Amino acid sequence: MKVLGIVGSRRKNGNTAYLVQQALDAIECKKIETELIFLGNYNIRGCTGCEGCKDTYKCVIMDDMQKLYPRILEADAIIIGSPTYFYNITSDMKAFIERFYCFQVFAEDDRSVWSSINEVLGGKYAVVISICEQNDEKDMGFTAEAMSKPLEGLGYRVVETVKILKLFKKGDVLQNQDALDQVKRAGKKLEKTIRLRKETEEKLKLYVE
Repeated sequence: MKVLGIVGSRRKNGNTAYLVQQALDAIECKKIETELIFLGNYNIRGCTGCEGCKDTYKCVIMDDMQKLYPRILEADAIIIGSPTYFYNITSDMKAFIERFYCFQVFAEDDRSVWSSINEVLGGKYAVVISICEQNDEKDMGFTAEAMSKPLEGLGYRVVETVKILKLFKKGDVLQNQDALDQVKRAGKKLEKTIRLRKETEEKLKLYVE
């Protein structure tokens, strides 16, 4: 079992990275492997809408996203975090999410009929963490939804959405115990969800046999 932490901020020692790591650290099950990924370390272009993935479900753009696809497909869940830039996610996070388009499946004769390879393979899980420097949640704009909505359409069940305000300077999060508690609870809930699924899968095997 594996969970990926995806950081959409270029600040490797910033608040977003720290919160995503804290959520990962809350996963204590020895059977669940965790990995933290900084999108700023990768050269990822946005989706071009070329439809080259239509029949293979594999993106044809040859950039660093190709290094991430195997890890994404292998993972049972992701914890995805972004600060708020102009009421939305960062450009790194936007490009990353766009490139999940190859996982979408559409009916040939009616594009209103769709599914995803994650859904077909049984579904996955996610936690969304959005951060904003302002004091009012409305100033966060679409940050949380810009991550959760696409993930839901891609066959991820978002088990928790965490919205954290009043974080800007490096280290601000260390003074915000509520923020730390929220992401730790989210990470623990994700762990319990994954374990419940695996336990249920084992029980179902016995029923089938």
